[in-house]
Amino acid sequence: MSVFDDLVGQDTVIGQLRSAARAADDLLSGGDGAGMTHAWLFTGPPGSGRSQAARAFAAALQCGDGGCGHCPSCHQVAAGTHPDVLYVRPSGLSFGVEQTRELVMRAASSPTAGRFRVVLFEDADRATEAASNALLKAVEEPAPRTVWLLCTPTAEDLLVTIRSRCRLVTLRTPSTRAIVDALVRRDGVDEARAAEAARAAAGHLERARALATDPAARRRREEVLSLPARLDSLGACVQAAARLYEIAETEAKETTEALDEQEKADLKAAFGEGATGRGVAKAVRGAAGALKELEERQKRRATRVKRDAYDTFLMDLVAFYRDVLALQLGASVELSTGDHDADLRRVARSSTPEATLRRIDAVMECRRRIAANVHPQIAMEAMTTALYLG
Repeated sequence: MSVFDDLVGQDTVIGQLRSAARAADDLLSGGDGAGMTHAWLFTGPPGSGRSQAARAFAAALQCGDGGCGHCPSCHQVAAGTHPDVLYVRPSGLSFGVEQTRELVMRAASSPTAGRFRVVLFEDADRATEAASNALLKAVEEPAPRTVWLLCTPTAEDLLVTIRSRCRLVTLRTPSTRAIVDALVRRDGVDEARAAEAARAAAGHLERARALATDPAARRRREEVLSLPARLDSLGACVQAAARLYEIAETEAKETTEALDEQEKADLKAAFGEGATGRGVAKAVRGAAGALKELEERQKRRATRVKRDAYDTFLMDLVAFYRDVLALQLGASVELSTGDHDADLRRVARSSTPEATLRRIDAVMECRRRIAANVHPQIAMEAMTTALYLG
């Protein structure tokens, strides 16, 4: 067993990180630690496992046995409770300079129980320009035994001055076979269902897991993929956009609602709500400010989750039209939406490759507009109209 066992289809990366963990041991023993550095940049497409790879490496750095996977240190890193590993995952669409300065100050302290002070910064590309400049100073002049692990989709998502100071770890899209094996072995999914989910997810492991284990996720995808064949009028376009918006909103609400309530209950309990005794009433009144701050963070998180849901469904549409294009060109490739064969062939027969490319461009333009804060339903109405007109 090892902390690297959960990385799917990333043998080259696993070898690179194991070698660096051995170099870290050498460094702590007084050696030159060749192969180990203070800043790492994990990149790869969505679903490739950037954050999982960074977390596994953090565990390997804290473990005396290179990430054995069963010692207390490995368990703490996996659970997110290790005292010397700082976990940063922006809850909103951006990560500000004040948050970054606070993070840099915390990262500068010496390890209390572990071997290194590790900062695992997921979605580091969400840092604002001012935040990136504050981060640069910390990466340029790190505290002794502090290691930064930054995660972004591509190296170009960070300032060139930051990425030039990081060791690059590039993850690739896992193969369909690797995802099937992981779903069968870890989640006990039937192989046929695992194969269907892996093809549908197009290399995104967590998406494949959701499609394989969650009937609601499968139903939502089915409805999204049925839309292109139903766009037969401008009225249908408006209705389709409204339904896409509703599906994404529902998914986001289901994702955040239970978590929000639990966080509020935990905060109120921490401030003594429901308790009795001297000082309790004052403590409860003091919770109001903390509760307001929590609600603001939850609101930012909800916005982010909604954006992620829109993006998931838009990429399902891109996959549909990519498969249409493959049929039109006679390409022998695996179809990720092959379970909608009749709709694929109907759309392929009724249009041209040029029209299909324009439709893919329309979906991608919708993604860009939503990212630029255009109201999602308006952006999707423009998209569905473009899909109808071809």
